[in-house]
Amino acid sequence: MSFENKLNEGIFCIPKCDKCKKIVWPASEFCNHCFGEVSLDEGNFEAKIIEFSGKNEQYFCLVEIEKTFRIIATISKIPEVGQSVIISKCGISQGNYFFEVS
Repeated sequence: MSFENKLNEGIFCIPKCDKCKKIVWPASEFCNHCFGEVSLDEGNFEAKIIEFSGKNEQYFCLVEIEKTFRIIATISKIPEVGQSVIISKCGISQGNYFFEVS
């Protein structure tokens, strides 16, 4: 199953190379390092807020996942730089990925 199929189901996965074990981001079927095949790891992955902006319970955060790659996510409570979070909701809306953290 592809990364986008999982995301459409509301499941966040990290694509990891079967051969060299590197995280592949952006998600792809083949590793951009060794061209090995990629599998999807599911779970509640460690993430940390790097930066944020917003107000009135609508904040946008730059979140670093597994100390490797970064995504932009929303959070409803006032965030703090360095705060640990997990992805609580994800999906695809109007052709765009979305991520929420808590």
